[in-house]
Amino acid sequence: MKIGENISLKKYNSFGIDVKARYFIELTSNNDIFTFLKSHFLDDKQFLILNGGSNILFTKDFNGVVIKISTQGITIIEENDNWALVKANAGENWNNFVLWCLDRGLGGLENLSLIPGNVGAAPVQNIGAYGVEQKELFQSLEAVEIKSGRIVNFSNEECRFGYRDSIFKHDTKNQYIILSVNYKLSKKPALNTSYGDIQKKLSSIPLADQTIKHVSDAVCEIRNSKLPDPAKIGNAGSFFKNPIVNLEQLMLIKSKYPDIPVYPADNDTFKLAAGWMIDKLKWKGFRYGDAGVYHSQALVLVNHGQASGSDILKLAKMIMKSVKENFGVDLEPEVNIH
Repeated sequence: MKIGENISLKKYNSFGIDVKARYFIELTSNNDIFTFLKSHFLDDKQFLILNGGSNILFTKDFNGVVIKISTQGITIIEENDNWALVKANAGENWNNFVLWCLDRGLGGLENLSLIPGNVGAAPVQNIGAYGVEQKELFQSLEAVEIKSGRIVNFSNEECRFGYRDSIFKHDTKNQYIILSVNYKLSKKPALNTSYGDIQKKLSSIPLADQTIKHVSDAVCEIRNSKLPDPAKIGNAGSFFKNPIVNLEQLMLIKSKYPDIPVYPADNDTFKLAAGWMIDKLKWKGFRYGDAGVYHSQALVLVNHGQASGSDILKLAKMIMKSVKENFGVDLEPEVNIH
């Protein structure tokens, strides 16, 4: 274990923003994590827990400790003829974890294929895509309390999952390091193909022959056609959350924009397509210096090379203002901004 000083974070965030961390440490085992916490190095210092770095925008140097979690390991800890309980350590790449499950015929996560980031960030953000959220398969997680070093288990209910939200973004923010996550996956899965273009992609395959691998392949093909590769152009995937509105707000918006896509949400509310609204206002392909809106998906902000985090944030605020003025809706960033 080695603590570096004044370390560039450019290769540790998918936007490719070149800022520095005052201190940087990468932890590759749970023993590393426990030993580090016992050192009390974090005392009186601000800190940031970094997993895959795929959902973060740095706007300035971080004058504290950046903790990179890189723990590896996936195991089946319990199973029967119908399901398996799979444990993945927090530093595992999310898509590699999904592929591991698919290779063993374990279904449920296939709609979440190719989401960037690591397993430890999945419950924090309650990641979701194509009609599925991770909370639907989530069983529990194990975390260590930073202050005491005590190991704590969180159930699904205790995580208080919401739309791209959890207790770890609010009440317990910066209080725990997630060690591992358990998902209960099916050996006899029912395919979820109703959302987006998945059915179109699978139309050439007889329904009885469709598998979780087919669904995963379709999702990957759709994502690759719409989303840029962070290795080629800096981005963090979807920058904004899809806004949630009540019926009164929806009716007002539909009176002006009758073709706006709408999806049912919880408690008599409705989810609007943020990307559609941004595209409708002609932001797709727009550039503010080297900060831009991706030409194939208006929900994605990109770094064309030399954009600063502040440039990307300024562009985001311009878009948010435009959407508010035209739709009366407040867009919220899905990306964590520091």
